[in-house]
Amino acid sequence: MELLVAIMIGLLTACGIYLLLRARTFPVIMGLTLLSYAVNLFLFVMGRLGQTQPAVIGVGDGQYTDPLPQALVLTAIVIGFAMTAFVVSLALRARGELHSDHVDGNADPRGPGA
Repeated sequence: MELLVAIMIGLLTACGIYLLLRARTFPVIMGLTLLSYAVNLFLFVMGRLGQTQPAVIGVGDGQYTDPLPQALVLTAIVIGFAMTAFVVSLALRARGELHSDHVDGNADPRGPGA
């Protein structure tokens, strides 16, 4: 199980970095979203993987998962959703004003004046 989670975190990170290096706004937004998912998964795994361990201290046989990473991930999901909505609205406005969806604002990928 730990190997599967590690592979998923690595795959999400690699795909996120690949998409961040694109020259269009939508892949950059998707790359940021995938990176935030990878970080959320990493934070969630920090609380120990356990299917039978409760997240509350004092319940069970003394083994429990750490509830702090779960609270951090819940907060990060809400903040990530709000930031994604903001970046999408910012990209749509930039597309409307600049008539281009390139990250640097140039319609020509060779640069200004080309």
